[in-house]
Formats: sequence, C-alpha cells, structure tokens
Amino acid sequence: MVDKVKFAFTEIDPSLGALSTLPYLPIVLTYQNQSVSTIGLLDTGSSVNVLPYEMGLRLGAVWERQRLSVPLGGNLARFEARALVVTANVERFPPVELAFAWTQDSNAPLILGHMNFFLAFDVCFYRSELLFEVSPKRSQ
Repeated sequence: MVDKVKFAFTEIDPSLGALSTLPYLPIVLTYQNQSVSTIGLLDTGSSVNVLPYEMGLRLGAVWERQRLSVPLGGNLARFEARALVVTANVERFPPVELAFAWTQDSNAPLILGHMNFFLAFDVCFYRSELLFEVSPKRSQ
C-alpha cells in the first residue's frame, strides 16, 4: 500500500498564474453503489466537509430521507444542509467514510474540512512548490 502521495496545486485563473492556485484533491465518492469521480478543495479553515446539492443527487441520495440538519456558516449560512455519510477513495488508500453537510447550494464547491476529512488524512502543504502531500491516518 502507498503511504503518501503528492499532488500539484490547481491553477484556477491562468491570467493570475501561481496566485490563483488551490489545493484540489482528486477523490471518488460512493453512496449506495453510485460513484462520482470529482475534485475537492482542501480547506483547513472549514469545520465540516461540504457536498454540493447536485453531487448528492448524482450519488443517488434523496434530500427528504436525510433527517439530520447541519448548520453552516459564512457564504453557505443561508442554505439548508443535511448530514450525508459517503465512502471516499483517495488514490490507492483504503476507503474511508466521510460525513458531509449536503447543502442545497448548487454553486458550492466540494469542500474537504476538519470534520472529518482532516481526521482521516494527514496533509502537508508545500505552497512554495505548489504541492501538497496526503497520507491516511495511521491506525493506533
């Protein structure tokens, strides 16, 4: 098994170059046998993982069946969000369960935050090199 993998930051605006690079991680999300390959923004300032509304639908989730409400702050505070737990695969690491605040905001990015992405993975940022490194949490 691979113990850590390096990824390049993603350039968002070519006219700004390195000033617009962000740490987006390729990830596969699975819920009830439906999978979506996507990228998630690693956000050390986010308390929770955030799943955009359409992505939840693509995974086969039904909004009305998710009963647990999750309050969000900042730009997402005006939108209702509900808890949704999915299986996540990063590279060749063992799959992990990630809990998301599934927001009704269609424009929200997929955000990987402290609860619980950063509990399942260690991440080292090498901003000057435009790289970041991900490794699964070691079993204790």
